[in-house]
Amino acid sequence: MTTPLTAIGLDADDTLWHNERFFAMTQAHFAELLADHTEKDHLMDRLLAAERRNLPHYGFGIKGFTLSMIETAIEVTDGKVPSQVIGEILAAGRDMLSHPIELLPHVEETLDALRDDFKLILITKGDLLDQSRKLAQSGLRDHFDAIEIVSHKTAAEYHEIFTRLGTGADQGLMAGNSMASDVVPMIDAGGWGVLIPHGLTWAIEHANAPNHAPRFAELADLGALPEFVRGLTQG
Repeated sequence: MTTPLTAIGLDADDTLWHNERFFAMTQAHFAELLADHTEKDHLMDRLLAAERRNLPHYGFGIKGFTLSMIETAIEVTDGKVPSQVIGEILAAGRDMLSHPIELLPHVEETLDALRDDFKLILITKGDLLDQSRKLAQSGLRDHFDAIEIVSHKTAAEYHEIFTRLGTGADQGLMAGNSMASDVVPMIDAGGWGVLIPHGLTWAIEHANAPNHAPRFAELADLGALPEFVRGLTQG
């Protein structure tokens, strides 16, 4: 028996193009700036705690990350962080907002292989301006039938998107590098959640794999997605 599948959602950052590497580079620079005040591991723990704390206020993206770095710098220096360091943190954030887009392997051929048979939806979360900039520079806009830039990826959000743009979440598939954002909530919405691992993944995006869920799969890379989809639809 074949499985009805009409729409495929794809994550953007670290699924279609590199992103986390720029956060890692900025964190390394941040640690250098604060090296006289604290050890790197402690600083990264404090930064991650600030990011978790600030997500409800700033949301996902570089601007919130930059504010969390400033907050952490103030905390670890007991309010004595030099203004020059604050200036360098702000400059690092601006640099991140202008970083070049580099596509990951297999992206264009995968989209080309899927576009004729399925509605393709780019579903990404974060800052609207930054995500729009990256999409424009990627050259991938015309590969997608719809673009959704959301604040959070939840089961309710996926249910709404795949109902509005497809034929329901139960006939949809979401593929991305985040277990917490791309896979688990899509499965909870009734669809397929496909993990495309990336070497660098933000700690907040980690979650336990739903290994017993019948609609969960993990693929080696994005290039394996068309064959996986054919297996679903052809029985």
